[in-house]
Amino acid sequence: MPIMAARHYNEGRLVRELGPDDIIPEDCDDSDFFWLGLYEPTPDELAGIAKRFGLHPLAVEDALKSKQLPKVEIYGDQLFVIAATARQEGDTIQSGETAIFLGRHFAVTVRHGSARAHTEVRAKLESLPHKLAHGPDYVLYAILDFIVDGYFPVIDAIEDRLLLVEESVMDTPLDAEEIRHLYGQRHEIIRFQRIVGLMKDVANRLIGADDLPWIDEAVRPYFRDIWDHVQRAEFRLQGLREVAASVVDTNSLLEQQRQGVITRQLASWAAILAVPTAIAGIYGMNFEHMPELGWSFGYPFALALMGGICGLLYRRFKRIGWL
Repeated sequence: MPIMAARHYNEGRLVRELGPDDIIPEDCDDSDFFWLGLYEPTPDELAGIAKRFGLHPLAVEDALKSKQLPKVEIYGDQLFVIAATARQEGDTIQSGETAIFLGRHFAVTVRHGSARAHTEVRAKLESLPHKLAHGPDYVLYAILDFIVDGYFPVIDAIEDRLLLVEESVMDTPLDAEEIRHLYGQRHEIIRFQRIVGLMKDVANRLIGADDLPWIDEAVRPYFRDIWDHVQRAEFRLQGLREVAASVVDTNSLLEQQRQGVITRQLASWAAILAVPTAIAGIYGMNFEHMPELGWSFGYPFALALMGGICGLLYRRFKRIGWL
């Protein structure tokens, strides 16, 4: 059974940890609730839990599928939330999903593709029974907060790499492989930004909707904190997207500038070399009657003329920065 944790709480304090064969009582005290955490269950494994808690079949179907987009759904007197998780794996951002069923006396979480277990969240809440006493809706907040906080290490890793590339591009132009890699990173950022935008919609719904079951007014302000974190993540991703685009543009401009410098240098040397070529070409036409052919100083004069004009051209091009 893929149950990572199953616990019974009363007034925010742990009553007992449930085993696979423990029976959850039908009747609960108002201050009782159960928190079950599952990891990639099979349909048969989730079916028993769904039957016990009366989970809606459509929600169960969504919870069994991976690659679900973040959303908030209401099924009768139950709330169903899907949140997107993210982790860095090499140069790609691997996304996962956590489905959360919320009822009066229970919170059931189903994780897919997320390597971060909720052990840390559970331990933190159990150390704060006055917070956990709010009930399953506070568990929902804590899990969403845990998921959204997991976005920032991924964003930090992307930011560090992009800043290194941004600094290096000023000294060394990017080669084709580096440009392809940069475009791949930009694609990952755009995809991640889309997911974060949907999570922002989830937070908005949890803050503003009045028809959500089992979300107490005392807990609702906590979801504003989720919205704020998602907003910051979205803002940073937008900045990274612009950095990735600016690095490509900067590399292109610098490459054009380098090509311009080389072109000017080649043009300068071509102009300098054209002078002796022209003079030598004129006096190499072998006509019988040409000026200075019989002059004894004609050869040294031609060489001096070539050298003088080439020197003047070199000095001129050097002064204007072409050489």
